[in-house]
Amino acid sequence: MPLYTYKALNSRGEMLDGQMEAATDAEVVVRLQDQGHLPVEARLASEGGGAASWRSLFKAKPFAGARLVQFTQQLAILLGAGQPLDRALTILLELPEDEAAKRTVSDVRDAVRGGTSLSAALERQHGTFSRLYINMVRAGEAGGSLHETLARLADYLERSRALQGRVLNALIYPAILLVMVGLSLLFLLGYVVPQFAQMYESLDAPLPLFTQIVLWIGIFVRDWWIVVLALPVLALWWFDRKRRDPVFREALDRWLLKRKFAGSLIAKVETARLARTLGTLVRNGVPLMAALAIGRNVLGNRVLAADVEVAADEVKNGVALSTALGKGKRFPRLALQMIQVGEESGAMDAMLLKTADTFDQETSSALDRMLAALVPLVTVVLAVVVGLVVMAILMPIYGLTEVIG
Repeated sequence: MPLYTYKALNSRGEMLDGQMEAATDAEVVVRLQDQGHLPVEARLASEGGGAASWRSLFKAKPFAGARLVQFTQQLAILLGAGQPLDRALTILLELPEDEAAKRTVSDVRDAVRGGTSLSAALERQHGTFSRLYINMVRAGEAGGSLHETLARLADYLERSRALQGRVLNALIYPAILLVMVGLSLLFLLGYVVPQFAQMYESLDAPLPLFTQIVLWIGIFVRDWWIVVLALPVLALWWFDRKRRDPVFREALDRWLLKRKFAGSLIAKVETARLARTLGTLVRNGVPLMAALAIGRNVLGNRVLAADVEVAADEVKNGVALSTALGKGKRFPRLALQMIQVGEESGAMDAMLLKTADTFDQETSSALDRMLAALVPLVTVVLAVVVGLVVMAILMPIYGLTEVIG
């Protein structure tokens, strides 16, 4: 029999790595579940880790965003209506127009028809479906409520997508404004200003220091405009490379959390994401320790993710979740109080989801205020910069006019 490598979470939330001989990866999953573990990954040992990760890096994801939400919603509706799983997947096979998506659904359906569980079939599409998605489906299969789990998962994905879209929409207009005014400023400095420099040079008139500086910048932009345009690209490339360095990323995340407005907004966004993930997983029967291990990986801020990891160790030792998360003093106090109420009332999953709704609303309000303040602020700053350039160019002309007059 072939040899498989696997990763799984035990009841204490610890990650287990090992190898197992089995006929299929589905058999590995079943054996791990029988041992009381939550399977995370099972693949042939011959595949290796590096090649698979490179394949997943360049492999296009046929399911993402709205398409994934739609697929999950439709599958939940069909299963809730009593359709067998393979029949539901056959129906969904006709819906996507993208060939890659059709191949993915076809592969999943064929695996299910061969006796593989849906979660294992999804896991075979390496990188297409997230770890959270696969584990949610696996929990639904174990609890016998797959269609309800898929419906909750679709709601989770829709809310997460809406929040992400709101953040992007809030930043699109300021970004476009910065680019357009920046290009206009480059045209002003690189084309208009050098013409005035030639005129002032022919007049051989004394110029104010500020005007000389602006003229020098204009000549530099005219002669080295490629460098000026390349600098932002190189800066972004450098930042992207540094961002992959764990030490730099952690330092950046810690610095952002300490900023007055950005830190509060990041904490609210990440709290809503963590609370919705934990609430959805716990409601579907996933143990809290396993839910914390999964929830830690959905956070984008490394410092908050480290706080969750430390909190998981505290919870393992019998400390309440609200108390454990509060020790880092980075999660909002309101969220900790709501989680504490859920612990005391025995309705942890409901309060976690309520916490997520609350902070989604607070995030939306904060983004609205940010957009309302950011656009005028950017407009005023750029208008002042353009005004200073124009003033520096026109001041000597006014001086010459007064002398002639």
